[in-house]
Amino acid sequence: MAITVSIVEDQDETREHLTLLVNGAPGFSCVSNHRSAEEALTEIPRLKPDVVLMDINLPGMSGIECVRQLNESVPNVQTLMWTMYEDADQIFEALTAGANGYLLKRDPPSKVLESITELVSEGGAPFSPRIARIVVQYFQGKPAATSEQYNLSKRELEILELLAKGHRYKEIASDLGISFDTVRSHLRNIYEKLQVSSRTEAVVKFLNGKR
Repeated sequence: MAITVSIVEDQDETREHLTLLVNGAPGFSCVSNHRSAEEALTEIPRLKPDVVLMDINLPGMSGIECVRQLNESVPNVQTLMWTMYEDADQIFEALTAGANGYLLKRDPPSKVLESITELVSEGGAPFSPRIARIVVQYFQGKPAATSEQYNLSKRELEILELLAKGHRYKEIASDLGISFDTVRSHLRNIYEKLQVSSRTEAVVKFLNGKR
């Protein structure tokens, strides 16, 4: 089954380029593209794509607000921000709204396709390298109050920090020298302690506690 994608981008040339990129790649299918958030909110709940590639700066409603509303109407959709903005406030606002990853428009096309696959097949939270560095900066010099507040173990905190940096499950397993199943077991414990149901919610709650 092909991974289905909807694109929300107001620039016609860019939107068409992305559509061709997705449809031209084996295993992918662009089921819709939209020039506004309002149009997307009408069509995407009906189409239920696997992933929505979302710009932030749209005419009318912003892409971040569109993500927030899509998460209410289509809670299983995975949303990948694709934007020029790399401001920390924008990043955290998008994640808090429910975005599952954050890419920059300067990223190569291969990164877009790789990130879509990561979202659907590998449980990832893909970030551009530049965005990951911004996230990491929030950890530097910050007290580890989150571990005390939520009774997280040292290992659970290590896994949560790697999640927040955009690492995939298999990368976390390799970095920490543990099995993939052990990572998943720790994640279940983390979700229970943080009272969340997804890695994105866990990352947002963790980052908010570190700010």
